[in-house]
Amino acid sequence: MTTGISFGLTSGVITTLGLMVGLHAGTHSKLIVLGGILTIAIADAFSDALGIHISEESENAHTGKQIWASTVATFLSKFLFALTFLLPVILLELSTAILVGVAWGLSVLSLLSYNIARSQRKRPGKVIAEHLLIALMVIVATHFVGHWVSAIFE
Repeated sequence: MTTGISFGLTSGVITTLGLMVGLHAGTHSKLIVLGGILTIAIADAFSDALGIHISEESENAHTGKQIWASTVATFLSKFLFALTFLLPVILLELSTAILVGVAWGLSVLSLLSYNIARSQRKRPGKVIAEHLLIALMVIVATHFVGHWVSAIFE
């Protein structure tokens, strides 16, 4: 179950931020960003949950109850966390909402990374930096892809 929650939250941060930033850079449309967040919350949450389910089944190391607990935990953590990005987009000007979303997502990822490092008796700073670097790479890449798509297809 811990695996499902950790995976769901991490995926929720990375995919939702990537999608939001890319869609914003390419369209500057609040409606499209909202639709993207809802799509991620539903489709990607189901996809990730099924991925965890199949992965754990293939290991032959877990009971059916453990597998389903991880499946449900993955779905709920991804679905519910992705939905948290809706509020700033609904309430704020889109550019501000994107910045708030990035700050929110990176804060959650930092806290999760800190907890993982502590549980493994590792140095939190290194683990947090590694995870934030990957998240920032996704954010930067999707930003430029959004601009590229807009320039090519506009």
